[in-house]
Amino acid sequence: MLNRLPGAFFISVFLISIVTTPSCRRARASNVFTVTLASEFSGIDPNIRPSIDAAGERLRQLMFNSLVKKSEKLDYVPDLATEIKRSDDGLTYTFTLHENVKFHNGQPLSSADVKYTLETLIPSKSPKGASFFYEELDNATKKKTKKPYVASIETPDAKTVVIKLNKPWLPLLSNLVAVAIIPVGTVEKQKDQPIGSGPFKYVRKEGQTLVELERFADYWEGAPKIERLVVKVVKDANALQAELRSGNVTLAPLHTNVTAGAFTVMGRDPNLQVSQFEGANIIYMGFNTKKAPLDNVKVRQAIAYAINREEIVKYLLRDQAKVAHSLLPAELWAYSANTKYNHDIAKAKQLLDEAGFTDPDGDGPQMRFQTEISLMISSGNIVTSQFSQVIQQNLNDVGFPIKIESLENNIVLTQFSRGQFQMVISSWIGGNQDPIFLKDLFASSEIPETKEGGRNRHRYSNPEFDTLINQAIDIAEHEKSLPLYVKAQDILARDLPLLPLWYPANMVAVQKNVGNIKVEGSGDWRFIKDVTFEKK
Repeated sequence: MLNRLPGAFFISVFLISIVTTPSCRRARASNVFTVTLASEFSGIDPNIRPSIDAAGERLRQLMFNSLVKKSEKLDYVPDLATEIKRSDDGLTYTFTLHENVKFHNGQPLSSADVKYTLETLIPSKSPKGASFFYEELDNATKKKTKKPYVASIETPDAKTVVIKLNKPWLPLLSNLVAVAIIPVGTVEKQKDQPIGSGPFKYVRKEGQTLVELERFADYWEGAPKIERLVVKVVKDANALQAELRSGNVTLAPLHTNVTAGAFTVMGRDPNLQVSQFEGANIIYMGFNTKKAPLDNVKVRQAIAYAINREEIVKYLLRDQAKVAHSLLPAELWAYSANTKYNHDIAKAKQLLDEAGFTDPDGDGPQMRFQTEISLMISSGNIVTSQFSQVIQQNLNDVGFPIKIESLENNIVLTQFSRGQFQMVISSWIGGNQDPIFLKDLFASSEIPETKEGGRNRHRYSNPEFDTLINQAIDIAEHEKSLPLYVKAQDILARDLPLLPLWYPANMVAVQKNVGNIKVEGSGDWRFIKDVTFEKK
């Protein structure tokens, strides 16, 4: 129970009282609309960056469009395209482009721009380009070689793009979502002077912490209401609250470092409004299935029963999240949650007994393991730190000696990918909203052959799952692939290479003079182009 924890958990945030002086409130009179990011962006080039970070992708959504986007129901729909046709054999995709689309430099969109974008991106060293290749085993040399999915890109007329594939590849559409279409001849300019077709035009930037944009009057879906837009990085949660209260920040969307209590307090400020929207992204606990004692499935299941996710969501997160029973969001057509791990201490202890880890004296939560089990988290996030301590107490109650290791985020990602961990708290933003993603995370073929890289970071392997997922990803029709995805999720729920914890709500703190805020489950920043802003 949360009420058994140290008193620090009753106060999820300490807010410094800020005196509202005339000088503070003068910031509200500005016509500049300021939005905050919680972390620095790796660059402003939308496609060819050394790494793909969430902050950089938020900027992309403001300045660029893609051929394809996600709908509110998390399916793939046209963006710059008006129509997408897939051939019966799955080898040809035909895109018809919108009329009257202009880039920020005044150049009209044509099929030549799409061809240019893809032909410069795919062979680049960008992670987005790497996704357009697959590995094939050479029987003669017994070595794997990379081969492109895309055989050719044809432009029969100015408004038609035909992509031909070397083999059927359903993830083409999901990979196109992140690809910003740019004008012919501008790939080298994008890193310093990005040019897209999105609702906002680039003006300037300061390092990796601030970007200034302006309204694109000729935006093909209608010009935004916001004239000047500044996107700046504010990492510290207390600093963010102070900036909002002073009026220096207009909108703070999806800040994962702000506690539930802080949002509650800000909601009481007469000059602010706090909105909560259903979220599709996920927080989860990952297991290294090759490291003892987590190589025992009953130990992983015991952990799942021991963690009181319901109380964490209700009391610590103040219902600003929903308990997750699948890696996939409930809104997704492929979602299934037949197996649920509700809080059950007796069941957790029983499973540990069956796994051979018995209570030493049989009458209490004595530690069942000789050494501590490491739980790795990213440092600097007060929310993660708080709920991790609750999880630690939950697991101590059934005999797990948990040691929390708080490390820099880049170190966590490196050790996670190399398999240098036992348990880890992490998140998926966007990727979990396509069932094809399950193959990337859990197929035996995705286990890294070396310590470097690799997508199956949990080192999970199950031939039955491999068969099902490989069949499902080659079937375009949802009604035919759904039963296979359901069975695959049932296997994952039983074997638990990771434990889904909860779907955080998309929380937005904003000034009272801002309206029409509608955030989709994926948390995309596309909604900003539609907000209204009453100048003061």
